[in-house]
Amino acid sequence: MIKATCALVLKAAGWKFKSELPAELKSFIFLGAPHTSNYDFLPAMAMAFLLRRNARYVIKSDWMKFPLNLLMKPTGAIGVDRDRIKKEGKSSSTDAMARLFETHRELVLMISPEGTRKPNPSWKTGFYYIAVKAKVPIVLAYADYKEKEAGIGAIIYPSDFEKDMRAIMEFYRNVSGKAPENFRLDEKFS
Repeated sequence: MIKATCALVLKAAGWKFKSELPAELKSFIFLGAPHTSNYDFLPAMAMAFLLRRNARYVIKSDWMKFPLNLLMKPTGAIGVDRDRIKKEGKSSSTDAMARLFETHRELVLMISPEGTRKPNPSWKTGFYYIAVKAKVPIVLAYADYKEKEAGIGAIIYPSDFEKDMRAIMEFYRNVSGKAPENFRLDEKFS
């Protein structure tokens, strides 16, 4: 219901949605950038609804406690206790997230690579390692506030980290976030 409402709100505001995602692609990393504002929740949820896939995202487990869980769970949130993962020393966060693909036959894991809404010239690259470990592609999703367009762009099948990261930076180079001054490409690859 929340995802459908987000799609309706954006359509009413004049947004366009674009996707040429192959119907047979059911599991992948949904890389969402730029992430410059809390408003990014709207286009992310709209795309999750329009994709008609099991779109989920990982948040701190604290957000999955009552009463917040009543809002977060229907939007696809999965709570992860990173401190417990570190304490147990059994695996890394990327291992834990890659295992989600084993427990869900079809899964779209939505990740913001910047890791913050502030300017970050050094992106988190865990998404890449999750994709490699889970043997799934990385789908480049975007919300361009200047063009009022959200969509799915390139699909990257991880093979060469440096080359793939440069391709990702090139894809997002001209996408305008809600607060464009908060968006930075990763300096190592752009």
